[in-house]
Amino acid sequence: MYPITYVTDCSDGNARARLSTRIGALFGQAPTIIAADGPDPESFAALTLLDCLRSTESLGEAGHPTITLLNIAPRDGQWPNGVPFCYFRYGRHLVASTLNARALSLVRRELKIKQVYVTDIHEVLEAATAWTDLSTAEVERIADTQFRSLWYLPLLAKWVTEDQPVPSTLDDVPSLGDDDPIVVSVVDNFGNCKFDCRPEDLGFTIGATLPVAGQEVTCYRHLTDVPRGSAGLIPGSSGFDFVELVIRGASAADHFNLHPGDTPLHRSTTPYAV
Repeated sequence: MYPITYVTDCSDGNARARLSTRIGALFGQAPTIIAADGPDPESFAALTLLDCLRSTESLGEAGHPTITLLNIAPRDGQWPNGVPFCYFRYGRHLVASTLNARALSLVRRELKIKQVYVTDIHEVLEAATAWTDLSTAEVERIADTQFRSLWYLPLLAKWVTEDQPVPSTLDDVPSLGDDDPIVVSVVDNFGNCKFDCRPEDLGFTIGATLPVAGQEVTCYRHLTDVPRGSAGLIPGSSGFDFVELVIRGASAADHFNLHPGDTPLHRSTTPYAV
């Protein structure tokens, strides 16, 4: 059995119940479902996916393979029934996801996942009739469903883990520009604001100040170096020491009125030093 984590914007109670039951029926265990339900689900999903894969490192042993599913698929009219689904591996770990440039941007940038296997739902389901008992009617129903992340994505993950001959095309992960704005990806339960950048992207220097939402905020090495009740920028717990805006003992998000998707920081060419 594989530990399964599912990051999705289809996260209401009804959707979670159906996802848990279907995946449990397929894999013999229910997934951990993570709701991407904030104001910027794509940036949340991007950082969460990166953190999930990084959490499989430095175990001190080989550990077990994992499956991470990701569904952030706005119907923007560019595809007949939503964007395609794809998959890739990071070491022994499988990711099956919607082909969403922003949601995959951090694994592309930080883990060098430059290509993924893109699938066509109808083609895959028709091929799967060779190793499943899916009927023609079921193939058509699943291919045309509104809830593709329920009916198709778990099947794709299972068939890939079983090394079934899933039809796919190796394609590039769409690239975002290097000058894309730095965003708040996650606001954690303490009110710390997690950005999607490393310290060097900001010209981060211990003791220096950087402008954040109209205020000058000092850079510190650790949270414990930040004076109680004061704001600080620190190398945080996500990504590769990605920057966090914190207030020791209080909520930085509340103080600065920040939410996921906000862009209160700017890139810098100043040399990085800590």
